Amino acid sequence: MAEATFNSHSEEFFLIKSAKITEMDSMETAFFMDEPELDEEKYDSLCEKAWSETLDRADVKPNHRNSDGILIITADTIDEAAKKKIRKTRRYKSYRFTFWGWSELRVIAYEHSTGRLVCNRQGEVLKKLFA
Repeated sequence: MAEATFNSHSEEFFLIKSAKITEMDSMETAFFMDEPELDEEKYDSLCEKAWSETLDRADVKPNHRNSDGILIITADTIDEAAKKKIRKTRRYKSYRFTFWGWSELRVIAYEHSTGRLVCNRQGEVLKKLFA
């Protein structure tokens, strides 16, 4: 339905700019979806689409830190199988044993009918968005 991207570049120096110690690139892409009913099959397709888009956009190089995907779903109802699947979702990839960074997927879903949130472990930090 919608997406947003946040890119960050940081550098550290020692006393003068020509003495660069390190530099890092970080990127997060948020995917927003609104569904009338979220079942397990629909969740699987949304999750795989968000994960593949996240990996496609990762610009892996020596100063790459992370390229994370965030899947935010709002739905009128979420069935129990989908809730269980959301909680167990774990998508993580390291590049060159994390020397060139990593990618992970955070997932959070909001159910309108009950006002409840469901998220995976990496998505716990997103709960404050709905508070």
